[in-house]
Amino acid sequence: MNKKIIIAGKIVSGAKQAAFFTQLDWVQEQCMQKLGFKPFPGTLNVEIQNETIMVIEALRQAEIPELEPPDSNFCSAKICPVTIDDLQAAIVIPEEEVSAHGKNIIEIISNVRLKDVLSLTNGDILSFKLSGIG
Repeated sequence: MNKKIIIAGKIVSGAKQAAFFTQLDWVQEQCMQKLGFKPFPGTLNVEIQNETIMVIEALRQAEIPELEPPDSNFCSAKICPVTIDDLQAAIVIPEEEVSAHGKNIIEIISNVRLKDVLSLTNGDILSFKLSGIG
């Protein structure tokens, strides 16, 4: 995969389930270890265009970091580092069968509440660059 892929999408509301997941001890620890930050509670949800879905699907097969649960009560998820302006963040790509959203919604984690820091509201367009893929 190209290291300079830019993705853009529209900010949308989420399923309100990510805050629990992002605050689990093992998620916090693995994000710190693999991404260099502990995630803020929750995710930023971005609706992407159909032509971008194939990029996200390709990430499922890419050799990128993975959040590995300590037991089978939780699913694993790939995490692809991204940059938004100068902020570190990552796309979370859960196992397909457990995703709370359709394929056109991606979830982004960061150590800050991105909506606040970037002054975003639902409907705004966000662009970000994939990093850490080879």
